[in-house]
Formats: sequence, structure tokens, C-alpha cells
Amino acid sequence: MQEFRNPDPSVVIQTSPTSVASSSHLAQQSQSPSKTESATPTPMTEGQDVFVPVSTGSIPQSIPSRNDHPVPRIGIANATSPVETNKFYSGLFLGTQTNNTFTHPYSLAWVRGNANPRSFGMAVSHVESDVMAQGPVNSAIPGSPISYYVNPIGIHSLILSATELGESTVLTTENPLPFSANAVLQPQAGSSQRITLPVVQGMGFVTAVYTNLQPRIQSGVLFSNVVAAGSPRPGIFKYRASLENGTSWLVYATPDSGNDPDLRLISNNEILGPSSWSGTIQVAKNPAGTSGEKFHDNSSGVFAVEGAVMGSVSGKTGTYKLLWAKAGKDVDSTPLLMYALPHHIESFDSSTRSRATNLTLRTTTKGQATAVVGEYWTMVEGDLPTEMDFAPWSVSAGSVKNISPTAKNVILTVAPTELQQNMDNQTNLNSMYFSGKALSKFATLIYTVDRLGGDKNLAADALQRLKNCFARFINNQQQFPLVYDNVWKGVVSSASYASGDVGADFGNTLYNDHHFHYGYFIHAAAIIGSLDPQWLQTSKDWVNMLVRDAGNAAGNDPLFPFSRGFDWFHGHSWAKGLFESFDGKDEESTSEDAMFAYALKMWGKTIGDASMEARGNLMLGILRRSLHNYFLMESNNRNHPANFIANKVTGILFENKVDHTTYFGNNLEYIQGIHMLPLLPSSAFVRRAQFVQEEWDALFASHGPAPAEKVVGGWKGVLYANLALIDPAASWNFFTQPNFDYGWIDGGATRTWYLAYAAGLGGAPS
Repeated sequence: MQEFRNPDPSVVIQTSPTSVASSSHLAQQSQSPSKTESATPTPMTEGQDVFVPVSTGSIPQSIPSRNDHPVPRIGIANATSPVETNKFYSGLFLGTQTNNTFTHPYSLAWVRGNANPRSFGMAVSHVESDVMAQGPVNSAIPGSPISYYVNPIGIHSLILSATELGESTVLTTENPLPFSANAVLQPQAGSSQRITLPVVQGMGFVTAVYTNLQPRIQSGVLFSNVVAAGSPRPGIFKYRASLENGTSWLVYATPDSGNDPDLRLISNNEILGPSSWSGTIQVAKNPAGTSGEKFHDNSSGVFAVEGAVMGSVSGKTGTYKLLWAKAGKDVDSTPLLMYALPHHIESFDSSTRSRATNLTLRTTTKGQATAVVGEYWTMVEGDLPTEMDFAPWSVSAGSVKNISPTAKNVILTVAPTELQQNMDNQTNLNSMYFSGKALSKFATLIYTVDRLGGDKNLAADALQRLKNCFARFINNQQQFPLVYDNVWKGVVSSASYASGDVGADFGNTLYNDHHFHYGYFIHAAAIIGSLDPQWLQTSKDWVNMLVRDAGNAAGNDPLFPFSRGFDWFHGHSWAKGLFESFDGKDEESTSEDAMFAYALKMWGKTIGDASMEARGNLMLGILRRSLHNYFLMESNNRNHPANFIANKVTGILFENKVDHTTYFGNNLEYIQGIHMLPLLPSSAFVRRAQFVQEEWDALFASHGPAPAEKVVGGWKGVLYANLALIDPAASWNFFTQPNFDYGWIDGGATRTWYLAYAAGLGGAPS
């Protein structure tokens, strides 16, 4: 029944997965002669494979295990394997189980009896910009942009259901993987009757596999017309459905029996099929008339069931592939239709680009998605920052490890003040986030003095104190020790267990922000290990544990999921963990996202892990592109509404809305600045000079709505450090001014590093 065959002839397929699991269930569930093609590749043969795991062994003995996570694992079929906590489909199992799952361009939500028409099926939605809600105009910002935009929830274009579904219906998540999960609806728990919907990022159809049920297709928008439209291939039956909002949808039914299902419109909100029916029903919105219908016809009957990623770096060029397993009728000869986001399209190789179509659909927050024919895409990212290390870095000069004698003198004059800070007090906090920021800050300070300032003796005492502070965490003796969560599988803060507050430490216990929190520790460790390689003997396993939790390269690790934060489809991370959310996952700080990728790169370099170093380089390359497309908006941005882009940054980008704000305040220096800090060598790579100039001129220049010279507190230092990316001399002059106010330096930075940063970018006198 099942066949594993290669969707890309240049890739050798293996049956033990790297980042995904087998998709045999769907192939076996259908009684038709369907097959499944595997999406599981072996490592790429050219260049450095970026997905070689650090290990899949036990965690350090200092970390105890717990089986009582504050969020119970409900409605997930597999009770033992790690589950992705920060991926797009967690609405299927969190809270009410009714929140939307955004596959882009479609979204799905379990109706659960809460809609008109009353239904217990799975709603399929796709909305256009004309129904999008917009926030108030911010007239203080040049261009008077709207403050947010949000797509409506609850417009149910179609609902895939069955007459047997009612009050006792249960929704179960099966086979949750990095790019997919199966949503299973059953009339009651344990029933052999079921609808299985493979929920896959970028899927071209929404597919429902029915087992012994009477199909019911409903619409909250209402049907204006439904007509049978023949068979694109023997055994597949097509219908055209027009809705009252003027949209056109295609419905494809593939019965296991091969017999015409004779779907009938019985009212303006319901289509009914035959009883005791097994087979697949696929739906797709068609905005392109006859040409769009041809593309859908050509791929009807097959559907994606899971995805995989593979990648390599050769020289300064990174290449990665997204591949999909497929199932259905005539799977050998029928190509998949998948939707690509704008950053994919930009980076396609020539072969993949030739398979892109003119069929596009709007996404909620990522611009237009483009349909692409085929089971794999290849993306290329050039000019990776492979030579970047801990020194200041710029596009033009690369890493600058030697600064002028004048700059050295200033730095070594300033540094003692900051080296004498109470390192123990600043790192021994009740927050993994703030403790990690402090460790990273002091590590950067010590590196600056030792390597850029050239005074190893001045740095030596501070380095020893820093190692002592770091040891507190390795020994798990901090205020809220880490625990291994045996429910969802990961290392979390014990703060929420102790306090009962799930928001403690920014929700770390519920897997919020792990790439931020642990990224700072990984960055600090990379610097310490580079300065004292002997230290790695007692720290490497503990730091690698953090890598496995937040950015695992292994898909078969029994203790941690693959790539918890970074989404290889979207090209950036999601920060939200196990919190129910109407608007899906979100991320507020792109700069800390880039910090995590940079930390992986540098930790890999420090410990001699070429794969991890290459993975960090590739992630930075992908982030540079995705942040430019979706978060850091230059004036010619095409992926957000024209009346929003003058905000320059998105603020908080959700899967369903974009809100120019932060979780901690609405000051412009907060909203823009959280996308700046921490200022690191990677900042100049992901924050394009054109963007930085536009943002500064519009918002922080003397004539702007938030002049940097009038900003108070630590955000002022962040703004002027960021200014070094375009005007390093002005940045240098700010940080060297007489009677400098150290209140302008936030708790995660030092004046010493900011001076070195500006000097390295060319701001200091020679």
C-alpha cells in the first residue's frame, strides 16, 4: 500500500527520518489504491550539512524531571514523543481547541457548534483585504500610518463536516511534526469513523479524508451556486461552488469506491454526500478562473501530508530545500500544488522558479502567496557572514578585529568602571531572560577588553568571576532552577511551578521565548569558551542542552522537538509557546531572533561543531531576507498594507494580525528598539543600512516624533548604538561625550562594547 519514493531525484531518501516521521497512517487509512511518497531526505551531499545533531543522549544530572506541567497534554494521540510547542498548529490542542491554524494562505478552525450554520466540522477560511480591520491612524509618525491591522476570525468560507458529527465530537491531533499535523474529528472518542485533515504549511488544497461518514460541506458565507464540473481524471469528481461574497471555490471528491458521490446542494449553506462514504474531499479557492482551475485540476487527488527540511553551506552560499510527502490517488504521476511565501520566491533557484505559477492568494500577514508545482523547493542564500566572529562587523569591511590606538585608549579608560560592576547580583536573578542578558553583556565586555582592547590582564579577574556566575546555572542553583518537562519534552524554568503564575519569566515554563532566553546563555558561553577553551570541559553538555531545547537539529531526539523556535517555512522564529491565541503565534523582537542564530553560529565555532556553525550562518541568511520582507519595512515594502509601512517596524507580528506596539509599552523607542537590541556583529547583517536610515530619519532624527536626544533611560543608548550602523562617527561622539550618563546604558549592554562597536564600524578617530 505504501511506497517511499524520492520527490527530488538528486536526493537520496532514507527511511529513518532526520526531521520528520513516517506518513504511513494516511495511506493505510484510505481504502483506495493510494500511495505515499516520503519527504525524508538524507543529508545534502555538497557542502556542510547544517542538520547534524549535537547529541540525542540524556540531559545533565543537575536537571530534575517533572511530570506535572501546568498545561496538560490533551487531545494529542502520541503520548510519549516530543511535541512542537511553538508551531502553527497548537490551536488544535490548546484551550478550547477552536483557535485558527494558519497554513498560509488558508486557515482552519474547529467550529465546535459555535457558528451559523451550527456545525462540528472543520472550517476553512480565506479572507481578502476588503474585510480586514484597521487600527487608528498615528498622526505623530510621518505618513500617518495605521497602528495595526487584523484579519477577521470566524468567516467560515467552507466547513468540512459530516452528518454524524455532533455534541460528542472530539478533535485529536495526530503525528505532530515540524511542518504538519493531522487534525482528526470523530463522532465520539474511540470511534472508527473519522475525518482526518492533514494540516501542512503552504498546502494548496484543504483535504479531508473521510472514513465511513456522510460528508456534509457547509458555508457560513452561503452558497449562491454549486454545479458538477466533470472529472479531471477518472475517479475524481469536481464541483464549482460560488459563494455569496463573490468568491469561487473548487471541490474535488475522490471516493475509495470510484463511484460518483453525487454531492448535492440541499440549502444555501449545505452540500450533502452519500452515507457511509470513504474517500477524500479537497477544497481550494480559485481566484484565477479557467487558468487557476487547470492548475488545481492537474494536482487534484493528491495532497501533502508532511514536510521536511534539509540544508547545507558551501563557502559563503547556503542552500536549503523544503520537501513534502504526499498521499492520494495516482500519487506517482500527480504533482503537488503548494503555496510559497514572498521570501521563498525571492530565493528560489532557477529550477524551482520555473515551477512557480501565476496563481496567487493573499496571506493574512505575509503578503501574496504563490502556487508552485512540485514536491520540493530549493532556496539559495548567498553572501553568508561566514567570517563574522565576535568583533564588530560591517558589510563593507567584514570583521574588524583591530581598532585604532585612540579607540583602544578610550575603551580601556571606560572599561574598569563596568568591569567593577557587581556581576553576581546582576546575573543571580529570578529570570532566565534577564540573567542570560547579563551573562552575555559581561562576556561581551570581557571580550572587548581582552581582544579588542588588548589588555588580557585587565580582563582576567572579570573572566573568572563570570565563569563563577555561569557555574551557578550549570549546577542548577539559580533562584528558579531548570527542570526537564517530561510532558511536552523540554527544559523549562521552574518559576511557574513555584508561583502558579504561567506568565512568570515571560512564560518560560510554557516555552515562550526560549530562543531569546537561552540564546543569551549560548552567546555568553561561546565567548567564555573562546577565551578559555578548558572551560568547555565542564560546560559544553549543559550549553548543548539549551541548543537542543531551543534549536535542535535532530528530528528523532527522544527528549526535544526539532527546531522549537525557528520556523523553516516562515524563515523566522515564533516566540509564543503553550498559550492559547486567537491570532496564532507571534514574535516581538527580530533582533533577539537574529541573536539566537548568531549565538548558534558562534557556539558552533567555539566548540568546533561545523554543522551548528553552518546552521547559524544559514539561519542568519534566511533571517536577513525574511525580516526585510515581513518585519523591517522599507518604503517599498509590498507585503504589508501601504498605509501601515510608515511605522517602519511591524511591532508584534502575529500569524493573523500586525500590531505596532510591544507587550510592555507604546513608546516609539520601545517598539522600534526591541527590534534593535542586542547590538551585535550580526546586527549590520540583518538590519539593512537603507532600512536603518529610513527609520532614523522618520522617527529618531531631531525633527522626528521621538528625537533620540530626548529619549531617556537605557533606550537612548540602544538608539545611538543602532545609529552606528549608518553613522558610526555620531554614535562614537555620543558615547564619548564628557560627563556621560550611565543611565543611558540598559542592563543588557555596556558603554565599553558600544564604543568598540562604533569604532569598529569606522566611527573613531584614527
